[in-house]
Formats: sequence, C-alpha cells, structure tokens
Amino acid sequence: MDFDYQSMRTFADSWGLLYMMGIFIFVVLWVFRPGGKKHSDDAANIPFKED
Repeated sequence: MDFDYQSMRTFADSWGLLYMMGIFIFVVLWVFRPGGKKHSDDAANIPFKED
C-alpha cells in the first residue's frame, strides 16, 4: 500500500478535519456540562490550597 502526499492530504482534508472537529465538540460539551462547575472550581483553586 503506497501512500503518497496527495492521498494523505486528501484523507487529512476530509476525515482528519471531521475527527478533529468531533474531538473539539466533545471537549467543549464536556467542559460546559451541568455537573462540571464543581470540578472546574476545585481545579481553579488548586494553587491556593497551600495558603
């Protein structure tokens, strides 16, 4: 199976873009989910726990 630049570019332009868009949408939905506020607040206050 011989992969040249053009075939890899075509794959990345089509399926690669959809894959990256899917990951982006998943991360955005994960961050803004209803139960995520407490976890986000806990993570934001990690540097201040030693004070």
